[in-house]
Amino acid sequence: MKSTVETLSPTRVRLTIDVAFDELSGHLNDAYKKIATQVNIPGFRKGKVPPSMIDQRVGRGAVLDEAINQALPDFYSQAAREHDVLVLGRPEVDIKEFVDKEKLSFTVEVNVRPEVVLPDFSSITISVDDVEVKDVDIEEQVDALRARFGTLNTVERAAATGDFVTIDLIARIDGEEVDGGTASGISYEVSSNRMIDGLDDALIGLSAGEGKVFETQLVGMEEGKTGVVEVSVQAVKERELPVLDDAFAALASEFDTLVELRADITERLTRLKKMEQGAQARDRLVEKLLADIEIPVPEEFVTAEVDEHLKGEGRMEDTEHRTEVEGQVRSSLKSDFLLDAVVKAEAVEVTEIELTEYLIRTSSRYGMAPEQFAQELSKAGQISQLVAEVARAKALAGVLSRATVVDTSGQRIDLEALRPQPAATEE
Repeated sequence: MKSTVETLSPTRVRLTIDVAFDELSGHLNDAYKKIATQVNIPGFRKGKVPPSMIDQRVGRGAVLDEAINQALPDFYSQAAREHDVLVLGRPEVDIKEFVDKEKLSFTVEVNVRPEVVLPDFSSITISVDDVEVKDVDIEEQVDALRARFGTLNTVERAAATGDFVTIDLIARIDGEEVDGGTASGISYEVSSNRMIDGLDDALIGLSAGEGKVFETQLVGMEEGKTGVVEVSVQAVKERELPVLDDAFAALASEFDTLVELRADITERLTRLKKMEQGAQARDRLVEKLLADIEIPVPEEFVTAEVDEHLKGEGRMEDTEHRTEVEGQVRSSLKSDFLLDAVVKAEAVEVTEIELTEYLIRTSSRYGMAPEQFAQELSKAGQISQLVAEVARAKALAGVLSRATVVDTSGQRIDLEALRPQPAATEE
């Protein structure tokens, strides 16, 4: 097989492929075998029909068509690998010449990833926010800790923001109770906005023994349609917070005094905000690169992606939404092209340890065991996507360490800790 590649645009190429007929022999044999299982010819068992009889009864043209259809993807993939063509979307194949027992010539036009020219990262300066732990940040942490050790006391008054209520709920659509839409004895914090839209407004002002009916959009309902929810209050409870003193510090932490507790909270918040600086630096580096580098996207691929998305939503005629989705697709493609170019330039390889660590961190966010999370990803065919995410994060950490990162006060930030560290080995 011989092949050449012609660049049609920064995002599209044409492969010209010439195949000697003897290279089609394997596909030709497979075509005969396949057709032999599909035809009924008197005197021959299915699957045992000889090629000469198939040529006579079915026609050699049908066999050649089958063989070529099988062969094209293989030769196309081989040519793409030889020329390091990173294809996107479906190819357009055009058979230019076919001579039985001599040769096959065809072309393939396909969208490709563009070449992304990366800058000298050591010449880039990124600015991030200062690390500043405010008194209000500390008080929020202290209040959250007090809330954990608070007690709920029943009160004989109407519910207000911050109260806890015990409620019963019944959801109905067109007068019929929703399957699974009934609950009783639920404890709920008023104004937490953690359940049904409109529930918080309905509860405020209700006392024990009172109820209210309100309309809201229930889960699974079409946009613009509503159901009816009836809520009844069984009890109203007020949270009583513990006195903020040294005794509370000793109860709620390993510290003996409130001063020590506050100092520890300040230190933890400072570490957290420094980590946020690192994340912000990565985000702003990507934003700067996307703004500074011209990254073309294949128009045919964008249109196909947008059409598929809108078709799935049943909104093909929504021009305003089409514009919104198109912008999202373009932005996502440019980001993917950029990050993958960084991975390639940095020659990043993901180790099993790095992948495992990422799985453990990510699975905890979903409340799943790492093994179960890995199984779910495997079932969904997303392991390769996971590897790509780890590679991108590793590559960005590497190039970011070469850039200059300063806070708004002009102080240089050392982000070397973002670079993945090699696992310790036993000697």
